[in-house]
Amino acid sequence: MTSLVKNLDSAEVCCIFSCVVSIDLLYWRNVKQSGAVFSSVLLLLFSLTQFSVVSVGAYLALAALSATISFRIYKSVLQAVQKTDEGHPFKSYLEMEIALSQDQISKYADKILLYTNTCMKELRRLFLVQDLVDSLKFAVLMWLLTYVGALFNGLTLLILAVVSMFTMPVVYEKHQAQIDQYVGLIRTQVNSVVGKIQAKIPGAKRKEE
Repeated sequence: MTSLVKNLDSAEVCCIFSCVVSIDLLYWRNVKQSGAVFSSVLLLLFSLTQFSVVSVGAYLALAALSATISFRIYKSVLQAVQKTDEGHPFKSYLEMEIALSQDQISKYADKILLYTNTCMKELRRLFLVQDLVDSLKFAVLMWLLTYVGALFNGLTLLILAVVSMFTMPVVYEKHQAQIDQYVGLIRTQVNSVVGKIQAKIPGAKRKEE
């Protein structure tokens, strides 16, 4: 394990660490930490439903500046009273390296390019009906999304997504056997319906590999 970590660069280590932290947050390993993140994200999203992005960003910046300026003044007064010279209270953060290296930028750019090309190829395949069944599935999905769009706006869907992210993993972890059973039944029914459609539509059957 140690040799594996040594072979990883800083970007990969940070990525792995971020994934572990994200999983811990979503599974509520630390209730206080997950609760703080969950409530903060929900508060931000609900604020965006009432105010513009510019207003919310400005208020957040003012709140952060008020906290840092107040702390800076407090530490300066404390040092003057105690006649100490501890330096700038945020010195460690000011000296922290936050710039991305050229290698990291290239790596992230390559990943974005790969995902973009994959997405474009998949959309081309669906819209030009390379596989009739997949294109029909995509059409049904888009048709369902028209109803979703009529009922919810983007922010509402984002709020529902956040709530689902912080609740569904825990629910699935506690009731995995029952959920897997129901999902299996639904998958069987869907595959049965798709099979019947493929049998009735000419050219809908997949080519044998």
